[in-house]
Amino acid sequence: MTHSPSGLHAPPSAVPPPPRRRSSRGKRWAVVVACVVALGLIAWPVMVHYEIPPFTDKGDPVSYGKIEQPEQGKGSGNGKGGGGASAAPVDSKVLMPTGPAADFKNARTLDDGTHVSLVTLEGKKSGFKGKVWVWAPKEYTDDPKYAKSGFPVMIALPGGPGYGTNYWWAGFNFQENMAKWYKEGKVKPFLLAMPVLNPGPDDKGIYWDGSDIPGQPKMGTWLTEDVPDLMRANFRTLKSRDGWAFMGSSTGGFAGLKAVLKHPDKFKAVIANGPDVVPDSPLWNGHEKEKAENNPEVLAKRLIDTKGPDVYLSFQVGTRESNKHTLPDVRKFIETYGKGPVHTNLKVIEGGRHDGATYAPNLGDGPLQWISEQIEGPTPSS
Repeated sequence: MTHSPSGLHAPPSAVPPPPRRRSSRGKRWAVVVACVVALGLIAWPVMVHYEIPPFTDKGDPVSYGKIEQPEQGKGSGNGKGGGGASAAPVDSKVLMPTGPAADFKNARTLDDGTHVSLVTLEGKKSGFKGKVWVWAPKEYTDDPKYAKSGFPVMIALPGGPGYGTNYWWAGFNFQENMAKWYKEGKVKPFLLAMPVLNPGPDDKGIYWDGSDIPGQPKMGTWLTEDVPDLMRANFRTLKSRDGWAFMGSSTGGFAGLKAVLKHPDKFKAVIANGPDVVPDSPLWNGHEKEKAENNPEVLAKRLIDTKGPDVYLSFQVGTRESNKHTLPDVRKFIETYGKGPVHTNLKVIEGGRHDGATYAPNLGDGPLQWISEQIEGPTPSS
């Protein structure tokens, strides 16, 4: 029996299959690519929302314009916004950024492109070191007619612990609502400064009343000196008190109320949401004289006796506050001290509770409108 040479007659199982058509392979790859793209489009907003690198600009440097004294021609910074800082201001009421430039880092980007940024501030006057969040409306950064204008500043204070964070920077759509209310003609385009309120947690009933309590961190100086200095250093502001206001909730409302009454030469208005109207921190024990110097009732009476300057105090209080005395106490304060240079306004929120979720959405319908009528700026250039 003869045998064929090896490989001439391979068995049927060894015969290679015919090659696949190239068009089928191309279609499959097209389907794979399309699926990857579709998944990417779905995942992109999720990764942006949860700030998954590299799909976030959180932590990026933020600049609000040149930090430069126009008369000296010296300064630093060349980021977006505030263009024209090297030119003369629109009028003599404007204070151009004095510097030094702060190291702002982006904490949140809004849909309109504006940024809430964060800096850790070492207070030169208080000696306290803490976080401050800031926000500038689009009119400040992008509107040419305001490029040389000074903007009003609102210092917004939280309730609760007020330590380590401040819920106004990311809570309750506060910045989004401020932008919306300005477009509706209800409010001024405020620059916002949102500092921490307390130097430590409020456990064991300890809090600092936004005051310089003897032997404690100087939180009153922090709020009324260091934080305003930060804003003057980095933004176009107004020289006079007519461009400066406070807003706060609960203990932050008390701190803002007291700050305006204690320093009417520096601040003109406040919105106090569900505030106490007298200091009540246990840290005041043994310091009655200093406690009286930080009592809104004492300060309001003094302002009335000296006939000014005029201040504007707007209150928001819910009918279901956790402390049933809050609304009666505020009404009594208004009845007793709302006279002469002490101008008052009260919004009672039916069913409102003692929380930011109650106060925040109601700010634009009444309180912010009222104080905006008293606050100056910005003045557009011709």
